[in-house]
Amino acid sequence: MPAPDIQTIIFTAESLRQFTTAVFEHFNVPHEDAVLAADVLAYSDEHGIDSHGIARLKTYCDLLKAGRINPKPTISVVRAKGSVATIDGDNGLGLVVGPKCMELAMQKAKEHGSGWIGVCNTNHYGAAGYYPVMALKEDLIGLSMTNTTAGVVPFNGAEKMLGTNPIAIAFPGLREPPVLIDFASSAVSYGKVEIARRKGEMIPEGWCIDKDGYSTNDPAEMIEGGALLPLGGDKDGSGHKGYCLASMVDILTAVLSGANWGPFAVPFAIHFGPSNKQVGKGIGHFFGAWDIEGFRDKEEFKRNIDEWIHTMRSTKPQPGKEKVLIPGDPEREAYQIRMKEGIPVNKEVIASLEEIATVTGIDLRRE
Repeated sequence: MPAPDIQTIIFTAESLRQFTTAVFEHFNVPHEDAVLAADVLAYSDEHGIDSHGIARLKTYCDLLKAGRINPKPTISVVRAKGSVATIDGDNGLGLVVGPKCMELAMQKAKEHGSGWIGVCNTNHYGAAGYYPVMALKEDLIGLSMTNTTAGVVPFNGAEKMLGTNPIAIAFPGLREPPVLIDFASSAVSYGKVEIARRKGEMIPEGWCIDKDGYSTNDPAEMIEGGALLPLGGDKDGSGHKGYCLASMVDILTAVLSGANWGPFAVPFAIHFGPSNKQVGKGIGHFFGAWDIEGFRDKEEFKRNIDEWIHTMRSTKPQPGKEKVLIPGDPEREAYQIRMKEGIPVNKEVIASLEEIATVTGIDLRRE
């Protein structure tokens, strides 16, 4: 049995949800929106995605306090035609704007067979995987993507021009769990580099470059003026493919919706200050939903998904590898453990939560 991590403290999932909700309400986010925003963050912590959950709360609070996020946005339709629409998020929390726009994509899918929603004038929306999971509850196929603050170099570049620009899509099974695909178009998410720095660990070659453009395995060198590489890294790893994925996300989420694209994406962290140049409004998201019945019988499709899952899981593993997983398995396994044993929170993150508790007067409880 592995030794306990002395750098973490265990919290119950419910205690983190209650604290997060109360904190958002303190910054004038309406109760229903605060509960929704807390749910998006909780999804990450409860499914083992530590880079996108409670660790991000301090940044949201800083932005709300500084007036850089609108706590009570009026979300509006910029234009619409059939199954597609562009939405203006009124500079609201992405954690609130995102779910509401995904709901619209789902409504259009039920009406037209598919729904496509571009969103501008919004902010960081948490884990991309949260949104297609919403569609699964309605037996729809769901998709989401977002552009983010520039932190990734283009293929062969040495300057930050693109965000980590994640993509997520989910397919429902019949008796098996859904296939949930959620990944950044960069070699790794920025949050994982932060986690390595907190733990005092080195990172693999191929993740990052330093401020001079050279490969580094020191997370501090990336954070202090360096950059992330696109998925695949360099030429040997086919990094051009990650660059193309990031470009696709940037164009669909930002150029298409009228948000800031590429290096002009609004910085998420308060200490970066506002962008010097704007080519649109806020950052952008893109949501999609499909009604399976428009393609084939839904039950037959879901049975085939089960068969696909069985086939992949029965694959002979490589030497030294335990088993073949399907996309979404690690998050499901983490959820089972964490809902039973609690959420491990890094002490550095706890320090940021204690600072929030002091400022807001909201009690941070472990249970």
